[in-house]
Amino acid sequence: MSTDGPTPHHDTPLGGGSAVPDRAAVAGMVDHTLLKPEATAADVEALVAEARRLGVYSICVSPSMLPVDAAPVLVATVCGFPSGKHRSEVKAAEAARAVADGAHEVDMVIDVGAAKAGDWAAVEADVAAVRAAVPAPAVLKVILESAALTDDEVVAACRAAESAGADFVKTSTGFHPAGGATAHAVRLMAQTVGGRLGVKASGGIRTGQAALEMIAAGATRLGLSGTEAVLDGVDGSEGSEGTEGTADDRSSSSGGAGY
Repeated sequence: MSTDGPTPHHDTPLGGGSAVPDRAAVAGMVDHTLLKPEATAADVEALVAEARRLGVYSICVSPSMLPVDAAPVLVATVCGFPSGKHRSEVKAAEAARAVADGAHEVDMVIDVGAAKAGDWAAVEADVAAVRAAVPAPAVLKVILESAALTDDEVVAACRAAESAGADFVKTSTGFHPAGGATAHAVRLMAQTVGGRLGVKASGGIRTGQAALEMIAAGATRLGLSGTEAVLDGVDGSEGSEGTEGTADDRSSSSGGAGY
């Protein structure tokens, strides 16, 4: 793994509804994301330039786009994305290759079908396989696809991820038709593992207001693609449009739109 840039951390003290963070503080919580299938190397170069200018925590790109020199910004990637329906050994190999290619953080997708079936041993084993492939200091985030799960399933998935050694739980891929992040899901995740694991909200967060609602609910990291517009909203300079419903909606209509 690349040693450039700051040491990755698992959490930030801003989440959980303390003081309202300013633009710079929110930027420091952002994984500036480009996971569109049609993304090109030129698009990634532009992403890096924007990330440096905005002062975000990391960029998040597809593993095939690695290695990427984004210093001082960290580099995150995904594995088993976006369906999670990959064998554990395939996810583990993909994650290990990504870290070898310089990724500091890996966002893996659980087998949502196993979660829906209540096979929590399988969910935990899947996460554990990836954790073994990318031990610390690599940071492992576990995408639950929370909009597709019941509250009880979200809680159980968080516990399985924690038992398997994850560093973060994360709401969504942003590609599932069930929707993206909600403040309700973030709050539930934070109540379950907050203080021990980080909580990342991603999927359909398009305004400063939505980002601040996620942080107030307990998010310690945000996955954003329209980062500058969101940060402008934190400054109070966004327009009246840009969200699909409120951040506390139980079901977002952002599925398929990416981050």
